[in-house]
Amino acid sequence: MHKFNGKEYPCCSTLAMGIIGGKWKTAILYNLMSTTLRYNELRKKMPTITERTLSLQLKTLEKDGIIKRKVYTSKPPLKVEYSLTEFGKTLGPLLEAIVDWAKYAIEHDAD
Repeated sequence: MHKFNGKEYPCCSTLAMGIIGGKWKTAILYNLMSTTLRYNELRKKMPTITERTLSLQLKTLEKDGIIKRKVYTSKPPLKVEYSLTEFGKTLGPLLEAIVDWAKYAIEHDAD
């Protein structure tokens, strides 16, 4: 068994999928790979995600140490930005590989 952030996983691949798996986490991470974005900018890049889902996924990724949330309170209105942590940036090659594989799958669709 492997432990990460208080959870146990039977193998390393389930640990990885537990952290980045699901419909939206990889999309969020891919959009943050090269830039810092505000909440509404993320929503615009993923127009079919609900506000609740985006909020929950961001909180989970932040709790796992993959993204960081920076709040600017110096002047109204409140400004919140999201970016990858150094740990989150290590996912870059994995995310690129997932994108490359998806492009391959689209090209070889057996429909």
